[in-house]
Amino acid sequence: MAVETNSASKGPHRWRFFRAGGVDQVRIERGSDIVNLDQLDQKLWVALSCPVKGLEFDERTLHLLDTQTDGHVRPPEILEAVRWVGRMLKNPDELIAEKDGLPLASINNAHLDGKKLLTSAKMILENLGKADAAEITVADTMQTAEFFKKAKLNGDGVVPPESMADAADAAAAKDVLAVVGGEPDRSGLPGVSAAKIEAFFKEAEAYSAWWKTAEDAKAAVLPLGDATAAAFDAAAKIRPKIDDYFARCRIAAYDPRAQLMLNIEEKRFLELAAKDLTITSVEIQGLPLQKIDAGRPLDLCDAVNPAWADALDAFRAAAVQPLLGKDKKTLTEAEWKSITDKLAAHGAWAAAKAGAGVEKLGLKRVRELVAGQAKANLLAACAADAAVQPEIDAITDVERLARYCRDLHKLLVNYVSFSDFYSRLRPAIFQAGTLYLDGRSCELCFRVDDGGKHGALAAMSSSYLAYCDLTRLGRKMSVACAFTAGDSDHLLVGRNGIFYDRKGDDWDATITRIVDQPISIGQAFWAPYKRFLRWVEEQVAKRAAAADAESTNKLTDVGSTLGEAVTTGEAKPPEKSKFDVGVVAALGVAVGGITTAMSLLLAKFFELGPYIPLGVIGVILAISGPSMAIAWLKLRQRNLGPILDSNGWAVNGRVKVNIPLGGSLTDLAKLPPGSERSLVDPFEQRRPKWPKRVFWTIFFLTALFGVWYSRTLDKQDWYKTAVHTIKLSTRTEMDAAAARAAPAAPAAPAAPAPTPAKGVEAPAGK
Repeated sequence: MAVETNSASKGPHRWRFFRAGGVDQVRIERGSDIVNLDQLDQKLWVALSCPVKGLEFDERTLHLLDTQTDGHVRPPEILEAVRWVGRMLKNPDELIAEKDGLPLASINNAHLDGKKLLTSAKMILENLGKADAAEITVADTMQTAEFFKKAKLNGDGVVPPESMADAADAAAAKDVLAVVGGEPDRSGLPGVSAAKIEAFFKEAEAYSAWWKTAEDAKAAVLPLGDATAAAFDAAAKIRPKIDDYFARCRIAAYDPRAQLMLNIEEKRFLELAAKDLTITSVEIQGLPLQKIDAGRPLDLCDAVNPAWADALDAFRAAAVQPLLGKDKKTLTEAEWKSITDKLAAHGAWAAAKAGAGVEKLGLKRVRELVAGQAKANLLAACAADAAVQPEIDAITDVERLARYCRDLHKLLVNYVSFSDFYSRLRPAIFQAGTLYLDGRSCELCFRVDDGGKHGALAAMSSSYLAYCDLTRLGRKMSVACAFTAGDSDHLLVGRNGIFYDRKGDDWDATITRIVDQPISIGQAFWAPYKRFLRWVEEQVAKRAAAADAESTNKLTDVGSTLGEAVTTGEAKPPEKSKFDVGVVAALGVAVGGITTAMSLLLAKFFELGPYIPLGVIGVILAISGPSMAIAWLKLRQRNLGPILDSNGWAVNGRVKVNIPLGGSLTDLAKLPPGSERSLVDPFEQRRPKWPKRVFWTIFFLTALFGVWYSRTLDKQDWYKTAVHTIKLSTRTEMDAAAARAAPAAPAAPAAPAPTPAKGVEAPAGK
């Protein structure tokens, strides 16, 4: 039973989508997804057109899909192919397997077209000696198609002369090709079709009939027989000048005073004499054919305008002598009129010429073809060839179905959705191969036909692109490779690498152009520091060059001074060096200002206390943050749409390449797991240790100065307690040491007892 593809009768199809590239993309994982593709809104298709060339996909299949033969495959053509496949197969799930081998049992023989197709498939296998085969492959259909291309009858209604058994018919076909051209046969040879044969014999019959009118009135149309045409042409060429001559002579006869003016004036001869003349110049051609005199006949031999002498001789030989006699040397006006009258009928007949295309075959050959059976035989051959068209078309349909079963699903997951690209299970059909360069392998490579045109639009993709020219055994190709991981420090125009195409062939690759865009966040982080280091290197190089030039100039001056002293015997005292105190003072102020600024900066920095690490992070972000932010924004906008559009696609949705996906498309060089690595480098460059020591010394001194200057520790309780404890301990130890070091003092005399006052009794015991 045929598979019904009318979506209205089955109800809406339930689609499944996945999120990738920033858009929802349809999953095409079931045969029902394919046969119901006409229900999917085309606004949800990722692409709406793709070229038939330049893709890693069977080009023959794309040409079969391209029914409009315009070089692109569009949605209507895909939907038509899907509807046709749905009618030809019992189970559309056969399409998902992408198998090269169409099971004969899968062909829907309940449908009339399917029954014809099944019969043709069995006939193909039988002709190949595979009558018992259960499936037919694309190679089987191609082998049969090649056989029929070379067969005499191949169903296109075009017959090459080489395929005709009768020599006379083959010669007639060649005549048709020579006159009206031919059409390409399936074999590739030019051949004749029914339309071309009809056009040829229409011209041949018209040409024969045209000549028949001349033969019927031969005395009037061909007074000189076959020489009439030459006589007419010779007379037509000289006729304007002869008419002019006789008209001037009649005017001179009318009024003798006009004779002088009708001839050339002496003044005009003087003007001509002052120029460089040739016989064929315009000035000479414009002069009268002969000297004008009333009633004078035209002298055909003497005193003729040299620009027209040859034409007049040809006219005399072709027309005058055959019509008026061989001894005729002059021509009167009446004789001239007689000649033109005799040739007038031929002129009218020549103007009505028909079938000029076959004239080169000759009248005899044309009438032979018209009178014979050539037309009927050629038309019969074309009809016989066209009669096998259903059989040949059925064979072509077998090839079409075998190819669609193998390739249609693969095309849809690279067209309606980009499942292949985002699943990373296999390369997409627009990926041309892999480039190995600068310790990386780039899988996102596109074939390019016009680099200039491609780069203008591809720059909008926000991707770092390197355009490479490829060469292999005399062949050339160009690709655009997207670098999506690492950095661009060593990617330069002129660098060489190796490119492996999808077949595994290796090509020599050379970078010819670069579209610079951010590659990664890591590159953006280090970019400011690298730019600063490059700036320092440039400045150092400039200063070194300036110092070297100054030193060279001084040596030159000293050499000149010594040479002068040797020559004159007088030594010129050396100039005293000038010591500019103001400059030194200014330098001192500058250094002091820088030192103060650095001290204040460090003081504020150390005031952060435990938040110093956050301050360090803040400084780093202030330097690298803008570059990283710009890179992050551009990496989020990375889109393959402009690149594919440059190659002839019509991308309908966004095809984004985010940072994780980009990292998987470009692999960086890394050691294999489990590898052994020795860090001993016998050629490691030994660096002096004093720069590091000086750096760390300056760093610690600056840090200590900052701590002291900012009084940061004085504000900390733990520091105050420690300082107080140290001070107490130090004072106690100092007091004890002083007590131990002092000599023993004599005992002081006892103080006398106080004398009691009068009237007061002294205490007891005293």
